[in-house]
Amino acid sequence: MPELIAKSALEGRSLNLGGVSLAEVDVGPITSVAVLPGGAKTVARGLKALGLAMPEPNTFVEKKGLRIVWTGREQAFLIGAESPVLEGAAVTDQSDGWAVLSLSGPAAADVLARLVPMDLRIVACPVGTALRSQLNHMNAVILRTGDYAFEIMVFRSMARTAWHELETATHMVAARAGVKI
Repeated sequence: MPELIAKSALEGRSLNLGGVSLAEVDVGPITSVAVLPGGAKTVARGLKALGLAMPEPNTFVEKKGLRIVWTGREQAFLIGAESPVLEGAAVTDQSDGWAVLSLSGPAAADVLARLVPMDLRIVACPVGTALRSQLNHMNAVILRTGDYAFEIMVFRSMARTAWHELETATHMVAARAGVKI
């Protein structure tokens, strides 16, 4: 019987150019939590055991290696651990359906600005912001994880396209800054 081997979407690819780093990251389990009508209090109790709560719109919260990310009205992704039983919510494992890319460096916002129709300056998009937006033509969840750092979540089927778009934009920003490629 053949043995199946799980592989990441981009097989650990990384790039460093002009002070910008792009890499695939493994964030661990990704679980979608969709609160059912009337289930908010029960879900809140279940998440409290992890030290978390449903995030406010356009935010994420990290605690003890766990992250909960707003993904829509009454929806969030629990990232970094298996989900506890959450009565009052539809809970589904999304781990194999998403790829996560880390983009960091002083010009990271400039790279994303070429692909994302949002204001990504630190004053408009502070650390802890979670955005549902487009990465060029792809749906994405974009997290501001540091002053010069982002994580971009895309559907696994779009991982190579997202990589290509981000790599191309990184080359453009580096060339504009006069970096030899």
